[in-house]
Amino acid sequence: MEAKELSPGKFAVNYGLILGLIMVIISVGMYTSGMMLEGKQWPIYIYYLIFPLFIIYTISQYRKSNGQILSLSDALKVGVATGVISGLIYAVYSIIFNYVIDPEFMGKMMEVAREKLYENPKMTEEMIDKSMEYVEKFSNPLLGSAIWIGMSTLFGLIYALVGGLILKKEA
Repeated sequence: MEAKELSPGKFAVNYGLILGLIMVIISVGMYTSGMMLEGKQWPIYIYYLIFPLFIIYTISQYRKSNGQILSLSDALKVGVATGVISGLIYAVYSIIFNYVIDPEFMGKMMEVAREKLYENPKMTEEMIDKSMEYVEKFSNPLLGSAIWIGMSTLFGLIYALVGGLILKKEA
């Protein structure tokens, strides 16, 4: 019987889905608790800790499923695919959230941002207006989703490189 080739991309799909769903759950929790509008970011930092650990864990599971054999190339494929898929999952959620669930949310966030800027006595009206122009440019959910996918891919690559260098074992 011939050994079945284990595809790094297909292997990463389930783990990418799980990682993306973790971010969605964190985001939903922040939204329902009001943390987003309050500007509390600590749950996001938990995700920033989970992300690299999960990428490396996924690579280790791939190695385990592949008879303890792992090339750096396969580690990179698994890590990047996991990052891309998790980014896509969160991007889809973000677009649905911003266009269907709460279309006014970005406007509320912009108001909170403006109020925070007014709290700084060193900020002039002109500086606040300039800052808000910048915030408006980057508050587009589609742009934010594209940036999220790009960053998930980039950090998936970085952490996959680290994990691959640590865990690689050639045949």
